[in-house]
Amino acid sequence: MHLQTSLRTRRLLTLALVAAAIACVSTLCAKARQSAVGDTKDQPYTVEYYYKAKWGHAEEFLALFKKNHYPVLKKEMELGRMLKVSMVTPRYHMTEDSRWDYRVTIVFKNAGIANDNFDSSGIIKQLYPDQETYKKEEQRRFQILDAHWDLPIKDVDLDGK
Repeated sequence: MHLQTSLRTRRLLTLALVAAAIACVSTLCAKARQSAVGDTKDQPYTVEYYYKAKWGHAEEFLALFKKNHYPVLKKEMELGRMLKVSMVTPRYHMTEDSRWDYRVTIVFKNAGIANDNFDSSGIIKQLYPDQETYKKEEQRRFQILDAHWDLPIKDVDLDGK
């Protein structure tokens, strides 16, 4: 009888230790994800999106971006997901290996919203009832790109220690 109680106690202790270990690992994973995404508090979160068009296609890319993608971003600003969307282009040329044609900067409400896998298909269907044309134009917008990359950025406090 004493042997059975001891065995049950060991099994319960083992299960408790396994459960505690799983809880610790889950907490550590959540904190690691939070650190990778950034501060999830209500601090603005900025991402820069770079576009390098094939030679001679920068103006076409811009026209398609303004027609099909910018209105979607404006709707997301209206929803409060984004605080600001802006675009710049270099004033002068640069070497081909470092060249980019447009940089779109989006300031999201916070890091959580920036990384929440928001489904914009409802907005797109509302704005573009002719989905066939929309899809062809969006396909073309990406066909004329040589490169595209996204760069989350953070402010550096130059006055801090």
